[in-house]
Amino acid sequence: MNGWNLSSDLAAYLPVLMVCVMAIVFAAINIVASLLLGPKAEGAVKGMSYESGMDPIGTTHKRFNVRFYILAMTFLLFDIEIIFLYPWALAFTKLEPGSAEAGLFLARIGVFVGTSVIAYVYAWKKGVFRFD
Repeated sequence: MNGWNLSSDLAAYLPVLMVCVMAIVFAAINIVASLLLGPKAEGAVKGMSYESGMDPIGTTHKRFNVRFYILAMTFLLFDIEIIFLYPWALAFTKLEPGSAEAGLFLARIGVFVGTSVIAYVYAWKKGVFRFD
């Protein structure tokens, strides 16, 4: 044998398996309990929209300007950029200062941040950040 023991290796995953089983059982119990114990009142008032204690007036569907979605996507882009910057910064601190590898790392992140800045300026020029 090459030193690999199947039973001890799988035993290390037993707590993870137990937590998964407990989560599934807990979810199933909650669903069944809510179906059995929950109120079952039906009617026109029960199915009506409700907002802060007021009866709805007019339609409940409201159209948003497409700029809102573009702005949300832009902020999502910058959030993802920050997520990529953190591990890069950790890896960059472990490099030898002044080495060629450090310069390459710096150039790569410069291109990454540069394209994001270009996208930001483009969105600004297109008026994505104006709501008038």
